[in-house]
Amino acid sequence: MKLVKKIALVLVSLILLIAISLFIYLQITKPKYEDEELLSNLSKPTTVYFDEYGIPHIYAENQKDAMTTLGYVHAQDRLWQMELMRRIAPGRLSEIFGNPTLKTDKFFAGLGIDENSTQAVANLDTNSQTYILANAYLDGINQYIENGTTPVELRLLDIEQEKFTLKDVYNIFGFMTFSFAMAQKTDPLLTDIRDRFGMEYLQDFGINGEFETKQLKSFKGNNIEYAEIANAVSALLDTSPVPAFIGSNSWVIGGAKTKNGKVILANDPHIMNSQPVTWYEAHIVCPDYEMYGYYIAGTPFPLLGHNHNYAYGLTMFENDDVDFFQEEDNPNDEHQYKTVDGYKNYTYKQKIIKVHDSADVKLNVKTSQHGPIVNGLLDGLKSDKSVAMSWIYTQQKPESKAKGAKLNQILDAVYELSHAKNLESFHKNIELIKAPGLNIMYGDAKGNIAWITSGKLYKVDKSVNTNFILNGANGIDDKKEWLPFAKNPAAKNPPCNYVYSSNNQPEAIDGYLYPGYYLPKDRAIRIDGLLAPKNDWTKEDVGKMITDNTSATAETIVANMTKPLNTSSFSENEKKALTVLKDWKATHNLEDIAPSIYNKWIYFYLKDTFEDEFGIENFKLLLNTHIIKQVIENQSKNTASVWWDNINTKDKKESQSEILTRSFKEAIASLENQLGSNVNQWQWKKVHKVEFQHPIGKLKLFSTFFNVGSFPIAGTNEVINNQLFIYSDDAEIQVKGGPSTRRIIDFSDIENSWSVLPTGQSGNPMSDHYNDQTDLFVKGKFRKMKLNKKEIEATSTKLIFKPKKG
Repeated sequence: MKLVKKIALVLVSLILLIAISLFIYLQITKPKYEDEELLSNLSKPTTVYFDEYGIPHIYAENQKDAMTTLGYVHAQDRLWQMELMRRIAPGRLSEIFGNPTLKTDKFFAGLGIDENSTQAVANLDTNSQTYILANAYLDGINQYIENGTTPVELRLLDIEQEKFTLKDVYNIFGFMTFSFAMAQKTDPLLTDIRDRFGMEYLQDFGINGEFETKQLKSFKGNNIEYAEIANAVSALLDTSPVPAFIGSNSWVIGGAKTKNGKVILANDPHIMNSQPVTWYEAHIVCPDYEMYGYYIAGTPFPLLGHNHNYAYGLTMFENDDVDFFQEEDNPNDEHQYKTVDGYKNYTYKQKIIKVHDSADVKLNVKTSQHGPIVNGLLDGLKSDKSVAMSWIYTQQKPESKAKGAKLNQILDAVYELSHAKNLESFHKNIELIKAPGLNIMYGDAKGNIAWITSGKLYKVDKSVNTNFILNGANGIDDKKEWLPFAKNPAAKNPPCNYVYSSNNQPEAIDGYLYPGYYLPKDRAIRIDGLLAPKNDWTKEDVGKMITDNTSATAETIVANMTKPLNTSSFSENEKKALTVLKDWKATHNLEDIAPSIYNKWIYFYLKDTFEDEFGIENFKLLLNTHIIKQVIENQSKNTASVWWDNINTKDKKESQSEILTRSFKEAIASLENQLGSNVNQWQWKKVHKVEFQHPIGKLKLFSTFFNVGSFPIAGTNEVINNQLFIYSDDAEIQVKGGPSTRRIIDFSDIENSWSVLPTGQSGNPMSDHYNDQTDLFVKGKFRKMKLNKKEIEATSTKLIFKPKKG
């Protein structure tokens, strides 16, 4: 018995010792927010004030010192995130995660982002400020890797750190650019439906019917293969440890419509939720430069920013910059494909993907003139028909044939936007961004406001619809008329005194609507409807507007969908739920009951309408596309839609009334099962929740330590407070994405402008700033973005970086 007690005591002591050691180690990993540090390659001491939310305010004698310091402090808060970001585009996630990320690596390694980055770096002017300052930032990161504390995630995964390079920066921008593209999810599905059922089935999807259909009918594809393309790419993005960009809101109000006569800019980019969050905030002050910016991990210049003179933000343009081409292989030589100039040889390149605790994987990348053949990059696709993916980011050629002509200038563009002198220089440098397509919003202290789109735009032959898999051999589908930057949609200081963007379709230019994967008009209608009548806007008013939860279309949809219902057999709960819906004003507040009913009904209506044609798996994929959101309002009033009929019931033809009545009953039955029989207890707060998940937090053992949440949250799909979720029958709706920050820049009180991050500034779980903004974000509140030095000094800790000698 004594022996057992001794063994138990030893075990308890050992566990206690491990716990104490772990606690001490985690304390050591905390970011350093005060005291002094030595930093090489500084010309003079640099002071960093960390305010009460951990935002660094960097005061330096020159921009190079500031950028070196920025790299260091950014790394001490976000080095793990930087490591993830630089690995996805070149296909290097499997080096740390093993086989679970091998599919992702194969796809991205084959896209050519890494090669494009190599070429872009080679074209950089080594004497330019872009090059000098970007390298200074990287120097700061690398000094932290050498001298700082290794993040706990890198220890857990036993990652050997490498120095960051300019190619890493371009690879991060490359992935960010690809994550905007919606074509890879949508084109194969639409082609599948067209080839199986005909163009009539696409009328409810907003596919224009005015083009000639002869060419469309003459090209038939393998619908199963096309659906698998969409399914495979969607799965890769949905399981990626790095979040994708999905949408956004922004508006700029001119002084004529504000109470204080000065411009107000609002912006909330929508990104898939993650922990750490996407943006890192930093305020840089030098004698010749100041910027309060928002940075992507591992990149030196901000994508969002403001100072005393101007402010800018962005939303996704959603223009079509990805196309798929069905190549026609030579029946006598599998290494060739057909073109209008005869057969050409595919090119081949072998890549090696290293896999943690497993053998290396050889990837053979096959490429046509249109781009990589995705059959070899996506698991489960048949290889007998070659489908190429053409993406402007990697396929666009330099416009000039002169020696040294540049292909990818996104780093120069981001530098120039953060160093603009006025609206004219700001506008001019947007032309450098060929991809991604962005709506870039601008406002300044002089009263100027603007909306300007980036992206290399083009026209195609009127017989071609880029929503479908295209013909790679006919010489028509791949013929593009590249348009000058002057044709990009834009508005400067319009008579209405405001501009806005919410990923909606822009108006036609010269009678031409640019193809794209635009989101529904809901948010645009709501934003415009709120902005137009009011002429005394304040920062406080805009703060309420940016968290607005009212749908611009839900009341209309409810009216359309309830009208054909057959209520003769409705239960008491079904009647009560119907009354709640009819009385609803389309708000999505936590105590509201109607949103729980409405969104459940929408799911079952979509399921009963589309699943028979698409099949179970492809229906789930359809729910992940923007286009399904476009369908709902128009179809709700279309009693003649071909989709109402269930193709599996050969002996009858279902009507809109039958489908909507059945789906309403299914929705109520589901809610009764999940939330109980009392309709008054079906509040939105019990259904609609958000959790910010860390890649390692996906493992249950580490979830409590790394993840933030879950919390009930107001908002829904396609309201201004856009909380993205996928329609489902789940008892809890898990919000997958939403505002990655909310910013309000008021030039009448520029030093007290507002912002908030979804969780916190730091990516270190031991930092006080890991989740200290979550309560503000969930409740729709804000905190200041400080520009006043005296206020910053009075409310901050101070970390001084001194030049390291020798």
